[in-house]
Amino acid sequence: MTVLLLKLAGPLQAWGSSSRFARRGTEIAPTKSGVIGMLAAAKGIRRTEPLTDLLGLEFGVRLDQPGQILRDFQTARSLDGRHSAPLTYRFYLSDAIFLAAVQGDAALIHDLAGALKRPCYPLYLGRRSCPPAGPVSLGVEDIGLDDALKTWPWQATDRYRRGAPRIVQLEVIRDARPGDQDTETHPDEPVSFDPAHRQHTWRSVLRRHVPVTNDLAESSGVIDHDPLSLLGG
Repeated sequence: MTVLLLKLAGPLQAWGSSSRFARRGTEIAPTKSGVIGMLAAAKGIRRTEPLTDLLGLEFGVRLDQPGQILRDFQTARSLDGRHSAPLTYRFYLSDAIFLAAVQGDAALIHDLAGALKRPCYPLYLGRRSCPPAGPVSLGVEDIGLDDALKTWPWQATDRYRRGAPRIVQLEVIRDARPGDQDTETHPDEPVSFDPAHRQHTWRSVLRRHVPVTNDLAESSGVIDHDPLSLLGG
């Protein structure tokens, strides 16, 4: 299988799958609908156009640097000051970095990789106020999505990695497959981004952890964290 790898990093990110009205939240990791929307923007697909080719993509993400939740409180008034808009809360992820993988037909994956290098519309990390900090595409690999998220080097910053042990367990969230156990569902499978009848269906996901080597641990003198060793485990 062919996989497109993405580095999703920026000062702020916001990935909401169920935000409504005056409270706009964020998930702890990029949503499939948000990333598919970004790929559609790169290809120049308008919101009113069908997502035909993108609906069959398999998606997974690794939480390389989870970041922190940031709350933004917003107020607004009309120019003459006579009317106030509803007070709103918007939540963001600050200082977060994710490794995302999209798997599909080889021709489509290469086409998406090319589109990310020269996007038709501006790219953003879930919300228009959240541009990426650098190039999004890490390239194309002819391996499976699971292997890509397990073997690709840790994308966290040097400062973050220097404070971590030699082996870290990173959480992975990917599309569930037939036979997977302990899955959960979210309203995160995009069908249409048309503002007149925006549609999502339920998406089943599987959460697990993968071990990743931290090549900066030895230089920082961090000792591996293994509390079970004190119990003889």
